[in-house]
Amino acid sequence: MSAIPAVASDAPERRSEEPGTAPGAGWRGRARALVLRFGPAVWCYAVLKLLGFTVFMKLLSFSGEYLKKHPRFGGGANPWDVVASWDGWWYQQVAEFGYHPALVPVANGVPGFTVEQNSAAFFPLYPGLMRLVSDTTGLGLYGAGMLVSVVASLFAAAGIYAVVDRLAGTRAGVIAAGLWAIAPGSGAEWALYSDSLFVALAAWACYCVMTKQWVAAGVITLVAGLNRPTSAALIGAVGLAALVELYRRESGVVRPLTAMLLAPVGLLGYVGWVGWRAGEWGAYFTLQRDAWLHYFDYGQGTFYAVRGVLLGRSDYPFAYPVADLLATLIVFSLPALIVLLVRLRPPLVLTAYTLATIVSVLGSLGIFGNTSRYLLPAFPLLIALAVAMRKLSWPVLAAVLGSGAIASGWYGGYVIFELGIP
Repeated sequence: MSAIPAVASDAPERRSEEPGTAPGAGWRGRARALVLRFGPAVWCYAVLKLLGFTVFMKLLSFSGEYLKKHPRFGGGANPWDVVASWDGWWYQQVAEFGYHPALVPVANGVPGFTVEQNSAAFFPLYPGLMRLVSDTTGLGLYGAGMLVSVVASLFAAAGIYAVVDRLAGTRAGVIAAGLWAIAPGSGAEWALYSDSLFVALAAWACYCVMTKQWVAAGVITLVAGLNRPTSAALIGAVGLAALVELYRRESGVVRPLTAMLLAPVGLLGYVGWVGWRAGEWGAYFTLQRDAWLHYFDYGQGTFYAVRGVLLGRSDYPFAYPVADLLATLIVFSLPALIVLLVRLRPPLVLTAYTLATIVSVLGSLGIFGNTSRYLLPAFPLLIALAVAMRKLSWPVLAAVLGSGAIASGWYGGYVIFELGIP
């Protein structure tokens, strides 16, 4: 079998003949150019996401189970409250009351949970934006959080498009944005969760590396480090790409080195601040391990969960039958997706970021049913699918993606929020 042709990772910069990009073009021209460039991808994403979200809300209404649950744990007075529960409840607490990091032992608690849960486990960027938008617009924290998530998801779709467009063309870029809208973990994109904000930052950081905008890549990665601990994968990928660039000397020394130095500042700064406030430098990791039972266990948790699903058992932590079955199918699909991505020979930053994200997810103990959500940042896995699907006609693509959007309302939303824990 002949090898798949490599996707050009060194495609030329966009030329100035694009509308509004010529030297001296006014802001109207630039705005028009942005709309023409990103509009199709953003609209594709928004329409598919709205379709899936509508199905999600309808399923919640049909079930009515949310009325029987506590507002903090997947319940509420109406279906809309569900997307503000679980982690969303914690983010609202941070936005309203701030942080009070502390390690408080639990007396007679659930085995494995020896420290009381504390909001310091949730990084500050998303709740900070919630509070800022709330204070600026007059919206409540719920409305502000949803606004931040939706707007961030649109920027994420634009970032994914920009990355894939540079590698495989406009059509593939639009399709990739649509695929991200219907991804298995997509239910967290339009909820009081920080996932969309992180993916937006990660996609644009990768794009900046691809276009050798090193300082911008470092700054964006720094900001991403204030959003989620999973930014460690992005920090490592940007740092590795910058190190290779230093060796090649194609961008000089100062700019790649600046990116390397800036990238980890946000993550290290917040983790260090939590340790300082709690009086123990490893406090953040203690909270993750002893309050949320989430830590790197070299894949043991994933192994036991997959084994339990295959044997029809539930003798592993955080067992949720439907969500875990879907997570197992996703795990089994990863080798094929990785091979397809690598065969396209994408830029180093995309490969490193994707592999590091996967290792982090599968190598950590956590809620196995949430694997689809944890892998949501690994958007480069969609590139090979988008490249293959770009040969389809638009009517066929509309049918395929539309069907996926309807299904995603169930597996991306209802399964995670109602049949599991997001």
